[in-house]
Amino acid sequence: MSKVIYAARQIAEVIDARGDLSDPEARIQYLATDSRSLADPALSLFFALDALRDGHTFAADAYQRGVRNFVLRDPVPAAAFTGANLLYVTDVRQALQKLAAFHRRSFNLETIAITGSNGKTVVKEWLYQLLVEDFNIVRSPKSYNSQIGVPLSVWQITPENDLGIFEAGVSKVQEMDALAAVIRPTIGVLTNIGEAHAEGFADKSEKLLEKLKLFKGVSYLVASPDYLQGTDPATMGIEKLFTWSYSAPADLRIMFSEPIEGRTYLRALFEGTEIECLLPFVDSASVENGIICWATLLAMGYTPVVCDARLEKLSPIGMRLELKNGINQCSVIDDSYSADISSLAIALDFMNLQNQHPRRTLILSDIPQSGKDHAELYVEVAALLQNKNVNNLIGIGEQISEFESLFPMEKQFFKDTEAFLEALPGLHFSEETILVKGARRFGFERISKALTQKVHDTVLEINLNALTSNLQFYRSKLDSGVKIMAMVKAFSYGSGTFEIANLLQYNKADYLAVAYTDEGVALRRGGIKMPIMVMSPEYAAFDSIVQNQLEPEIYSLEILNSFLLFLGNRFKNYPVHLKLDTGMHRLGFDLLDVPVLKDILAKTDAIRVTSVFSHLVASDAPEHDDFTARQIESFNRVSLDVVSVLNYIPLRHICNTSGIVRWPDAHFDMVRVGIGLYGFDAALPPGALQTVAALKTTVTQVKTLQAGESVGYSRAGMLPDGGQIATVKIGYADGYSRAFGNGVGKMLVAGKLVPVVGSVCMDMCMLDVTGLKVRPGDVAIVFDDKHTISELARAIGTIPYEILTNISQRVKRVYFYE
Repeated sequence: MSKVIYAARQIAEVIDARGDLSDPEARIQYLATDSRSLADPALSLFFALDALRDGHTFAADAYQRGVRNFVLRDPVPAAAFTGANLLYVTDVRQALQKLAAFHRRSFNLETIAITGSNGKTVVKEWLYQLLVEDFNIVRSPKSYNSQIGVPLSVWQITPENDLGIFEAGVSKVQEMDALAAVIRPTIGVLTNIGEAHAEGFADKSEKLLEKLKLFKGVSYLVASPDYLQGTDPATMGIEKLFTWSYSAPADLRIMFSEPIEGRTYLRALFEGTEIECLLPFVDSASVENGIICWATLLAMGYTPVVCDARLEKLSPIGMRLELKNGINQCSVIDDSYSADISSLAIALDFMNLQNQHPRRTLILSDIPQSGKDHAELYVEVAALLQNKNVNNLIGIGEQISEFESLFPMEKQFFKDTEAFLEALPGLHFSEETILVKGARRFGFERISKALTQKVHDTVLEINLNALTSNLQFYRSKLDSGVKIMAMVKAFSYGSGTFEIANLLQYNKADYLAVAYTDEGVALRRGGIKMPIMVMSPEYAAFDSIVQNQLEPEIYSLEILNSFLLFLGNRFKNYPVHLKLDTGMHRLGFDLLDVPVLKDILAKTDAIRVTSVFSHLVASDAPEHDDFTARQIESFNRVSLDVVSVLNYIPLRHICNTSGIVRWPDAHFDMVRVGIGLYGFDAALPPGALQTVAALKTTVTQVKTLQAGESVGYSRAGMLPDGGQIATVKIGYADGYSRAFGNGVGKMLVAGKLVPVVGSVCMDMCMLDVTGLKVRPGDVAIVFDDKHTISELARAIGTIPYEILTNISQRVKRVYFYE
């Protein structure tokens, strides 16, 4: 966000917009690209972007929320936007970039631009930590590095800032020029160049050349020659190159690296002198990112002594929000590692995505090193909390407590974290969503731990970004107007209930489907408003279905007549979904039932058919394509016959997850996506979808066994040569099948795949960790994006569905959003 305010007429000139201005002097301070995430609607300019969805479809929603300034490509009815400024351009995204570039040119500040394949966000955040005591810094929020994220980041520049740190990412050629024009960097930093995000490039060289466009004209570029691949920066207009390397001659030549008690000692050659530093990390990625920061500080003129002192104090970067089950039926959002107003706005938007509780509580620390006057800062924070519908504020810290009077909502203040924790037993949190948002020095992880439901140390992590990406992948395969029904049956394939449904609702899925009525009732109680189809409606649950506005799947004459009898004369046009059996032979009206079905439909107005559908048997299997084609033909013919007796046209759908990709001509009016949301589609090659779930447990104990000693029940596991075993906190009661015993199952420990030894017990199992340095408390990964569920399923002759849905409810679910 920016304190600089522009008039609508100024912006119209900058972006070369046409259209009538109802209020040319309208004040604009904020740029908005999402009608659901508005900081101050009255001062916002809404860009109707063609991103995952066409932004024009949400312009009316933005207007209803109070926005009166719009940048559009397509005409909208002026009568529906009375009093609004409607600015029309040929390309809305280019208009956003052009406006941000204009804003950037208004300020003369040093600007560090960062790009690469990996590590951009970490390097940006660490440079902020290292430089904040010397500069008033503006930086990209989270990982805002896209064609849209970069201009939104640069728009935050204010006259008080004297250093900007922005990251930029590209996914294909001809994208970086626009970002370079927006950022206008004076210093460049190139991070690791690897295989990530390589799909849009012919090869690694093409990707590198595209990224280097960001640095044209910079004073100097910090980079490793290992990643420059022989390119000549001089040809890119780069005046000076500051290099670092482990192996090649460089300005900062790393001579020695050694891990010491959780830290890494580095010795290097710089300007002919040996220098040293201590990094508080040991993993290779963090060490490399730390070296990049070291090189950047040296390039900026900091002395080796100052660099060492500051690098030793670097803190890990928490880049994700975690949603957990809390005490007393609360939901806890853990963002306990950073506090600034940009990330606070993002976290509040995530809190508003949750609908399971009407009450929203924010636990917020002081916001240090903002570069703003304290009074001005907390006026801005108070306005943000009001706009984001925070009901209750708990402020922690002397600074925020000083401005208690600014906050009109229910509130309490504490001088520090210890004072809050002492008072916690008397605060009585219950059935509310609690966002824990604090600067690292306040130690808010203690608050999160105190508020989180106590569950054992086996955790199923659900990546909400990945699930959203998979939803958009399938959406991209559909023609405009084709709807999506998302399957959330079986506890969303083991991944959760309202947590997943909230995300799907937020991302504009059209329908949800559950297996049983109680699943639908749970979603309604969790705040889900969208239509929900119940696939197996029980007779005894008809009353609950109607009370909760659920829509039953009607699959036989018997259940149709029973539901009509239940409705009687009390209801008209109650929504139902008719299922036809075209070959699955599980549920559905047989073709012989169709004449009677049509007769009933023609005579009743108690129900309204929302959709007619069927289920493909083998949409992923090429060997059964002839059968699938016959199913589709049969469904098309019979469904048209059924709806011929209606005086309206219901939706028709037959494609399941694999059918969406393999049978595009059979999308009809809607498709159903199920396991594909969670990263599995037998019709796609590995890697086409993002991995959503990771199951992790911890080591309880490590034992050293002698040659010939046995492990576990019935002495089923033997170590003929002796070795070490690690006992981990997962067993068949958690859903880890006994079939994984005796070496069939494997887990990732210390980066290595290690086998299960002996039988899987109810609550634990044992791993052979011979030769590895493993301690109690270390993490063992049951599955993730590297050691996949598909591999586990193949090992025991089953399918990923079964692995996921078998995970016990006693396993804690943690949902994270980056």
